[in-house]
Amino acid sequence: MTTVESANAHAVAIAGTFDDCQDLVKAMFADVGFRGELNLAAVNSINWARISAQTVYYFAAGIALGESARPVSFSVPTGNFGNVYAGHVARRMGLPINKLVIGTNRNDILARFLATGRMAIAPVEQSLSPSMDIQVSSNFERLLFELKGSNGAAVGEAMRLFRGSGCLPEDDQGWRAARLLFSAHKVDDTRTMQTIAETYARSGALIDPHTAVAVAAARDEIRANGGSVPMIALGCAHPAKFPDAVERATGVRPKLPPVLGDLLARPERLTVLPNDLGAVTGYIRAHARRARTS
Repeated sequence: MTTVESANAHAVAIAGTFDDCQDLVKAMFADVGFRGELNLAAVNSINWARISAQTVYYFAAGIALGESARPVSFSVPTGNFGNVYAGHVARRMGLPINKLVIGTNRNDILARFLATGRMAIAPVEQSLSPSMDIQVSSNFERLLFELKGSNGAAVGEAMRLFRGSGCLPEDDQGWRAARLLFSAHKVDDTRTMQTIAETYARSGALIDPHTAVAVAAARDEIRANGGSVPMIALGCAHPAKFPDAVERATGVRPKLPPVLGDLLARPERLTVLPNDLGAVTGYIRAHARRARTS
């Protein structure tokens, strides 16, 4: 993202965590005037279109294993809850998914919630799987909407209290319903490295740390609860995106795809901004090609 040469592309780095960045983006979309002025759009899972598109490969994977009526299970490396929620949507649409397994890294708020019914924010810790270094999973609100009987006001109040206290108000009925829909396993960095090494030794395939979390979580689920149906672990990144970790685990340094072969030699362009909504909106307004005209 920082090597795009187009003059109308701007990479912005925020002095903060993923959760900070996501809060800023949500705040900008919640500002109706700013959103309309600049025609804002998002391509991450804040946008329902992203979730809709992701449901497709659940169907494709399930059908590839034989037939549309054959039950399958999925293990998904999860931080922002978007990908695994897409699997939940696919199940609601009729795909016979037996289990949806959430794989978390050391930032295990989702695993702790499913184990105890208590969702409490902890400090974000850096890991080998940075896309999962998240405490406030944006798409969990979509599941919460279902768990609270499509009561938007109840969800809004719960999230307000969550943001204020760092703890989601406990809801025993909702928690028990969530446990019927998902299971979760925590995979630390040591186990992640072991899984990368074991997978390469067994199959010759190089996998990245996020995929390794899914593979390890799948194995934990099968050990804990058995597995009578196929379990598909989702591979969510190319191993060359994390060459140092993969090389430490396997002794093999993964190569970039040919189309990106010169990526590390390309000049970078990025702007570092403080974790401040005014600074970010000011930058966007100053660099937007044009605002919407009436």
